[in-house]
Amino acid sequence: MPIDWEPIWLTLRLASITTILLLLIGIPLAGWLALSRFRLKAVVEALVSLPIVLPPSVVGFYLLLAFSPTSGLGAWLLRTFDVQLVFSFPGLVVASILYSLPFMVHPIQAGLENLPVSWREASYTLGQSPVRTFWRVLLPNCKPALLTGIVLSFAHTIGEFGLVLMIGGNLPGQTRVASIAIYDEVEQLHFETAHTYAALLLGLSFVILLLVYAINKRVTI
Repeated sequence: MPIDWEPIWLTLRLASITTILLLLIGIPLAGWLALSRFRLKAVVEALVSLPIVLPPSVVGFYLLLAFSPTSGLGAWLLRTFDVQLVFSFPGLVVASILYSLPFMVHPIQAGLENLPVSWREASYTLGQSPVRTFWRVLLPNCKPALLTGIVLSFAHTIGEFGLVLMIGGNLPGQTRVASIAIYDEVEQLHFETAHTYAALLLGLSFVILLLVYAINKRVTI
């Protein structure tokens, strides 16, 4: 039985958009967490890390309540921007960003924290500002951490199921990603098609991880 490729392309699109946006959000946030001495930094770190320990269905449930048109936030988004995040692709993107945030932030934060403090001090001595030091000195020396964050975020988004089901449901062409398609096919006892989807995701995830380990090994030599 031929498979429908739409869930695969939708999954890759979701993972790509989420990873790009996470990179834009995660780099400044990781830099702040790594270099700041803010007293309540531990609270922010705990909030960022929550998706790691919470079941996806819990995160999805609260996001569903928050994004619902009957809630304050959901009603405001619908009234002001004519945007409905529940059961829509934009909603999946927002939910995926929140759920995969620690997979981008933690590697970059760890990479920055492992850099010698003397590099920062030398840059400041040469008259460079903290912002310029971060972008021109520290970040270029965190390439393995950046690559790890990108790959983990992309792979994690590909594997999402509970969160996607809660926020997006199962709308063909809009929210029916590969993980939902596998669940659908198993429910209908179409094991051959489910196996094809699962094998594609397995192969893609393995290749991605293999590439990141190989590239990181070259970078660190």
